[in-house]
Amino acid sequence: MTNRIPDPARFPARFTWGVATSSYQIEGAPRENGKGPSIWDTFCRTPGKVRGGDTGDVACDHYHRLDSDLDMIRDLGVNAYRFSVSWPRILPHGRGAVNQAGLDFYQRLVDGLLTRGITPWATLYHWDLPQTLEDEGGWTVRGTAEAFGTYSAVVAAALGDRVKHFITLNEPWCSAYLGYGIGIHAPGRHDLRASFAATHHLLVGHGRAMQAIRGQAPGAQAGITLNLHHTYPATDTPADRAAAYRMDGFQNRWYLDPVYGRGYPQDMVDLLGDLSPQAQGLVLPGDTELMGQPTDFLGVNMYSRAVGQDAPGEGFLHARQIRPEGSAYTGFDWEVAPDSLTDLLVRLQEDYAPDAIYITENGSTYPDVADEDGNVNDLERTQYLTEHLAATQEALSRGAKVAGYFAWSLMDNFEWAEGYDKRFGIVHVNFDTQVRTPKLSGRTYRDFLARAGQAVGA
Repeated sequence: MTNRIPDPARFPARFTWGVATSSYQIEGAPRENGKGPSIWDTFCRTPGKVRGGDTGDVACDHYHRLDSDLDMIRDLGVNAYRFSVSWPRILPHGRGAVNQAGLDFYQRLVDGLLTRGITPWATLYHWDLPQTLEDEGGWTVRGTAEAFGTYSAVVAAALGDRVKHFITLNEPWCSAYLGYGIGIHAPGRHDLRASFAATHHLLVGHGRAMQAIRGQAPGAQAGITLNLHHTYPATDTPADRAAAYRMDGFQNRWYLDPVYGRGYPQDMVDLLGDLSPQAQGLVLPGDTELMGQPTDFLGVNMYSRAVGQDAPGEGFLHARQIRPEGSAYTGFDWEVAPDSLTDLLVRLQEDYAPDAIYITENGSTYPDVADEDGNVNDLERTQYLTEHLAATQEALSRGAKVAGYFAWSLMDNFEWAEGYDKRFGIVHVNFDTQVRTPKLSGRTYRDFLARAGQAVGA
C-alpha cells in the first residue's frame, strides 16, 4: 500500500505541477470568429446522445473569460497548464485556409500564461474533429491522418517559439472505441471494424504530427497521451490471468507497442482477426516506423484500474471487467485504486523505458453540493487527489521517471456525453452565473504546491 500522505519534499525540484482542460469542454463560442463545426457540435444536437440535451455551446465561456481564467490558474500556484487547441477553430474545414482569428486566440492564451510564469502545454487533438473531415470518413480513412499532420504543422509553426511541450493526441482509445466502436462519444458510430481502422489512422496521425512538430518547432518536446489502466486478474487462475492480459492488450498494449516502435501486439492481431487493421489492408509499408516516431515523453491519463475475468463468448475479448466489492467508487462508478497508479507507472518504466512520464490527467467526479457562497467541501475528491499524489511519490521511489502531474480538471466543465451532470473540477463553476470558486480539493492542491515550492527552494 502507498503512504497515503504525500511529502512535498520528496518530489524532484524541477517537477511539473499543473492543471488540465480541453477546448470543447470549456471554450464555448462554437461559431465565433470563423470557427467551423466539430463532430461534438453535431453529436450534441443528435437527440438522445447527451444527457439533458446539453451542448458545449457555452460550457465555461472560457473564450470570453480568458484573462480572468488565467489569473485563476496562476492563483492555484501551478507552474504548468495543459490546454487543447480546437482543430476547427484553426482550420474550419480541417484543411485549407488558416483562420487567423482562431490562431490569435491561442496566441493570447500562450502569451497570457507566460506573462504569469506558467508553462504552456498544448494538446493538438482532444476529440473535436472538424465535421467536414468526418463527412469524408473521419478517422476511418487515411486522409484524416494526413490532414492532422498538416494542421499540426500550422499550430507548431505559430506557437512553437513559445510552446515547448506538445501532445499530439489525447486518448486515441476513446476516440476510436467510444466514438466509432460503441457510439457513446462523437461521432456516434457503432462499428467495431471502423473502430480499429480509426485506431490505425489515429496512430498514423500521431506519427505525422510528431514529424510536423520536429520540423516546425525543433526545440520543443513532444509526445502522446494515452488513457491507461493497470489490469489485474479477478483470481489467480490461468483463465483469469489470460483474460486480464487480453484486456491489457486492448486498452494498453494496442497503443503502447506501436508508439514505442514495436508495431501492434501479435496476440491482439490474431485475436481480432478480420477486425484488425492488417486484415483490413490498412497497414502500409513504413507505418510501423511512422507510428513509432521517437517521443520525448509519455503522457498518462489514469483514473482507475481494471479487474478482468474470463468470459468465453463475451465480446471479442472473451473477458469482462468486474466491480470489486468493498472498494470506494467515484460518481462515474470508477473504483478508487491509487495503488494501481503506482503499479502502472512502474510497469511503464520497466516495459517501455520512456525518457519521462507525465501524468497528464488524474481526477474524480462526485455529486458536489455548493453552499450559498459557491463553496464546495469535496472531501472525497480531496482524498482522491491526496492518495494519488502519494501513489505518484511511491512510483518515483521505485524508479519510474515521473516528471509531472496535471490535475483533471481545472474547473467543472462540459463532461461529454454526461453533459453538465458530472463535475471533475477542483474549481466549482456555477453554470448559470459562470462564477468560479475553488473547492476544498483546489485549495488543498494549492497549499500542497506552496509547500512543495518551499521544500525545494523554488
